[in-house]
Amino acid sequence: MGDRAIDEASFDEVVTFTSDLIRIDTTNRGGGDCRERPAAEYVAERLAATGLDVRMLERTPGRTNVVARIAGTDPGADALLVHGHLDVVPAEPADWSVHPFSGEVRDGVVWGRGAVDMKNMDAMVLSVVRAWARAGVRPRRDIVIAYTADEEASAQDGADFLVDRHADLFEGCTEGISESGAYTFHAGPGMEIYPVAAGERGTGWLKLTGRGTAGHGSKVNGQNAVSRLAAAVARIGEHEWPVRLTPTVRACLRELAALHELESPGPDDPGFDVDALLDRLGPAASLAEATVRNSANPTMLEAGYKVNVIPGSATAYIDGRFLPGGEEEFGRTLDMLTGEHVDWEFHHRSPAIQAPVDSPTYRQLAQAVVKFAPEAHVVPYCMSGGTDAKQFARLGITGYGFSPLKLPAGFDYQALFHGVDERVPVEALHFGVRVLDHYLRNA
Repeated sequence: MGDRAIDEASFDEVVTFTSDLIRIDTTNRGGGDCRERPAAEYVAERLAATGLDVRMLERTPGRTNVVARIAGTDPGADALLVHGHLDVVPAEPADWSVHPFSGEVRDGVVWGRGAVDMKNMDAMVLSVVRAWARAGVRPRRDIVIAYTADEEASAQDGADFLVDRHADLFEGCTEGISESGAYTFHAGPGMEIYPVAAGERGTGWLKLTGRGTAGHGSKVNGQNAVSRLAAAVARIGEHEWPVRLTPTVRACLRELAALHELESPGPDDPGFDVDALLDRLGPAASLAEATVRNSANPTMLEAGYKVNVIPGSATAYIDGRFLPGGEEEFGRTLDMLTGEHVDWEFHHRSPAIQAPVDSPTYRQLAQAVVKFAPEAHVVPYCMSGGTDAKQFARLGITGYGFSPLKLPAGFDYQALFHGVDERVPVEALHFGVRVLDHYLRNA
């Protein structure tokens, strides 16, 4: 199929939708402090205008999800899920060049919180669906569109709720696409890499509790809970996790090494040294370096109420991440590092996931990018963090990160995720609309 569905109206709409959605402040501060409903109403109204049956679903008032299904031409084909979240992380206006919720379009760039994470993708999908309605286009397979709440926190009011309470809406879905993939990564002069996510490390946010004997701060105390906790936190922070290469990461390293024309030993050879390879990959190393090992980073400490009182307990929080197949090792290591007097538990936990990189779907995703960016080198990668794909995996849906953007040199996409002055070029949105339209119609 050609590009007949995408027209100038599509390009105008994707910019307007991105800007409008940014102006709707859906900051998720955690602990339930968020209200996605205004953004959900915005997308639901524009989906409904195409004739779709649109469902708005809430676990908690104001925490709204939107789901709609587009019927495909082949009723025997598996369905495809396309999902994006409506919430964003906080932004401090004083730190920004423009107000983070202005949605300002300046010099061909849309500014604001959510411009890349991920109201841009929300807008691109909405633009494509509306273009199809105008042109009378239908995809080959059923496509389920889901706009979710609460992805930037626990997903309890979003994808987790949808999977637990409304699994029927995703009947037939075997694969899904969402954020954090198919964007331009400039690895050097003439080398434009488009990483497609085919895996995510699992999330293991931990609460540590050190226990001891309370007492006066002036007395000798060999059972000081703060000291015990501090020692455990130091051990965790200094621990060197062993290399564990998953199939996705191994494929990523192979392709990056080939692009850089680096000789063996490669990831499949005896004596392979992953750190030595990463040292030679230059900027491209950032696509893999966080996912060759499990990790655990101390992030919060809480203890005591008065300087001359030794508390009976002390608490710390750790941001832990584990690779597919690495959760058991992760737990054993934490048992060892915390020691006898410090307990640990999962404060929040979600699984590691992995998608095949030798599948027809991955090849189709890569081909859709190359059709509109012939210079592209598409490589698979594993995300160091996580997305709603973890929740949808419980329904047997294999997830890929595919939110296509063609970005100019010097535009650091990764740094803008949760960063200051988040923004997206208008031309990148136009590229994304073309690629998504082509892939989704032909998938």
